[in-house]
Order: sequence, then C-alpha cells, then structure tokens
Amino acid sequence: MDNLWIFPPLWIPEPPLPAPEEEKSPSFHTFFHIVKKQIYLIHKGVDKSEKVCYNCGMQSPDVGRIEDLLQERAEKFEIFSRLLMEYNKKFNLTAITAPEEVKVKHFFDSLAGEAYLPAGARVAEVGSGAGFPSIPLMIAREDLSFTLIESTGKKCNFLRIVQEELGLRAEIVCGRAEEVAREQAYREAFDVAVARAVAKLNTLAEYCLPLVKKGGAMIAYKTDGGELAGARRAISLLGGGNARTAPYELPQGMGARALVLIDKVKPTPQAYPRGHGKERSAPLA
Repeated sequence: MDNLWIFPPLWIPEPPLPAPEEEKSPSFHTFFHIVKKQIYLIHKGVDKSEKVCYNCGMQSPDVGRIEDLLQERAEKFEIFSRLLMEYNKKFNLTAITAPEEVKVKHFFDSLAGEAYLPAGARVAEVGSGAGFPSIPLMIAREDLSFTLIESTGKKCNFLRIVQEELGLRAEIVCGRAEEVAREQAYREAFDVAVARAVAKLNTLAEYCLPLVKKGGAMIAYKTDGGELAGARRAISLLGGGNARTAPYELPQGMGARALVLIDKVKPTPQAYPRGHGKERSAPLA
C-alpha cells in the first residue's frame, strides 16, 4: 500500500461557448412580405398580433349620444309626440301612449341605429307605420334623406302631416315594399334600408336588401339577435353578407333590444322579392 499513487482528478477543459450570433436585420425582400401580409390582414379586418376581428361584430349603441340627441332636439320630439297622440285616436298608430314610454320605447330605441348611418345617406324605411325609426332619425340627423314605404293609406297620411309640420327631408311612398323594390327608381338605389317591428328577419331581408345598393347596408331593429342564425342562407341568397348584431338595453329597465346589420355585398337576383305575399307565406329558409 506504501507504493500506491493517488492521482488528482483528471481535469478536462470545457469547450468554449459559441460566440453569440449577430442579430440580423430582415432583408428588404423579407420586410416587404411582412408588410404586405400585415396590409392584407388589416384589409380583411384582422390584426393577427391582437387576434381581433374588427368586422365580426358591432359595438353597442352609445347611450350617452342618444340621450344628448334627445335633449338637443327636444322641441321637435315634443311636437312629434303631440302629433302622435293626437292622430293615434283616429288612426290607431301605437299602443304605447305613456309619455316616458314613448320617449324610451319609440324615440330612444329608434335612435339606437343613428350612429350606423353614413353622413348624407339616402335611406329607405320598410313598413314605416307611425314613423319609427325614420322620423326620430330625421329629427336627429338633418343630413339624411328618407323614402318611407308604407302600404296603409291612413298611416301614409299621418306621415305626410308629420313631414310637413317638422319640415323633414322625406318622400312618402304609399305601396307594398315588394312592389316598390321592383321599380327602377328604387331598386338598389339606397345606401341603407331600415325596418322596425315589421317581420321575421328572413322575410325582412327579402323586403329590404333589393332596395340597397352594393356597398350599402340593411339595419333591422329586433328584440334580440335570435333570428339571425335561421336567416343566414336567405341573406346570402339576396346579396347580403357579414351579418352581425349590436345588443343594447333600453333605459329604466324597459327591455333588451338588438340591431342586426347586414352588408350588401352583391346585387340581388332579379327574382327577388318574389311578390304575391310569398315573402311572408313561404319565407326563404
């Protein structure tokens, strides 16, 4: 054991760490394709970095803006309210007669679509009835011009009285929407078509979309967006697309509502609207 040699541990040097690579700037060719792709994504409405689809939905209506418009135009809304109550006794225009309910359920609700109307838009209203949403929208927005389509004579007479009293930019057409939409002067002539409390969405689309020019839109006032799923095929067939909803709440707990907005992406086939009441009796599935 005296002759046993104890050797120190064998030391093996560690290999040197690789030198850090210099950060390379993208070539012009790579940079060009990155920018080109970003422009494409923005054009499609998608910011990939945030994973947000800007065109998939609408923001809810601005409650503060609606209340401001009601306040700013209070005098004209008061005149309209007076006319509505006066002629309601003769024409049975609305079951809503309490002043606060008229303000919220008719005036406020009608103005929910105001922010979605382009400046100077030419707008068609299908099934005008007592003038909702068209008359509140015209009171709030003097830049808009409306064509009001109503098939009941006494309601047309009321609309003319309101138009004259308030000095509104409106044409009243006393006729059926499915017939008016086949006239050259009105077919695909409007920037926007609006309708409130008229029919189910698939029927309503057949009334409204033939009136809207390509690049325009249709706005339907609904209790909710529940009808949209069953109407998508009809909307596509009629030249519509990119349908989405904007839900909102009426003040004072008076109920939930929703706007359904549909873009006009291609011309409506000449076969539509079908007429002879088929829009209601045999709605497009």
